[in-house]
Amino acid sequence: MENEIPPVNRVDTIRDELTAIAGSRIKVRANMGRSRIVERTGTLVAVHPQLFVVEVEERRGRTARQSYQYVDVLTGSVELYDTDTGERMLNFTFEE
Repeated sequence: MENEIPPVNRVDTIRDELTAIAGSRIKVRANMGRSRIVERTGTLVAVHPQLFVVEVEERRGRTARQSYQYVDVLTGSVELYDTDTGERMLNFTFEE
């Protein structure tokens, strides 16, 4: 019997990749349910064990912070894009 290598924990992978780009500007596209999709561009300001925080500029110079879970990135409910190239970051394909 061979020793099987356990599958990579994808949430840890997402967290590690976001930690590497902390402080960068990203675009977030979030499916909020009921056909409501919100797109925001902001700065990745914090990476925590269960979620990450993006600070976005609101009207009249105000800033707001929005948090997202890594699991939502994994399931595709939240998509992250590079603001410079417009390319999607952190693509995951499910393999059985």
